[in-house]
Amino acid sequence: MARQRPSISLLGTTALLLEAPGEMSLGAQQRIWALAREAQTWPEMREAVPGMNNLMLTFMRPPRGLGALEALEARLCDAWDAAVALPREGRIVELPVVYGGEGGPHMTDVVAHTGLSIERIVELHSAPVYPVYALGSHPGYCYLGGMDARIATPRRKVPVLSIPGGAVSIGGAQTGVSASAGPSGWNTIGSTAMSFFDPTQDPPAALQPGDMIRFRVEGIVR
Repeated sequence: MARQRPSISLLGTTALLLEAPGEMSLGAQQRIWALAREAQTWPEMREAVPGMNNLMLTFMRPPRGLGALEALEARLCDAWDAAVALPREGRIVELPVVYGGEGGPHMTDVVAHTGLSIERIVELHSAPVYPVYALGSHPGYCYLGGMDARIATPRRKVPVLSIPGGAVSIGGAQTGVSASAGPSGWNTIGSTAMSFFDPTQDPPAALQPGDMIRFRVEGIVR
């Protein structure tokens, strides 16, 4: 059976996006990390930025003409095929979470969608150790993998104009923690206290891809 090839598309004239084939998984994400490390050494690349199941590459020197672009795309596909999963031995960071109440205003919506009790949702949400797949959305925000599919809940039809930093939310098949106040279309089910971004530190983001998050139940408020 032929091996699936990644999808590659231009982002204006200064970058391109490689999207990994198949379903999102830690193994695929580790291959993206490996490809990012490889592509970062290419002289025509300015930066390689891993995303969720994708990799953005910005050009130092954009390809000149269709032939050069096609050659670069072929090189990327070959590099993807050759990429070996790159494990990262990151830290495990434990976050105490108060579920429900004022800090989890959308818990009732997750209950209504899943048909599960608050206690069961909290149990399933706090059970995994979540790997950090990528950083993005806003400074310090971590995209996490590994959430139990039984608590997956669609994003909100009408986004909330502002949620506080430390908001623990579910959006589709993913969960995450807001690193700062801002708008969100996810369902906030709890809150935690942690500084995820400090521009005076090096690196400024508290967590990096390969780190892991464990949610510890500090309390449940109905």
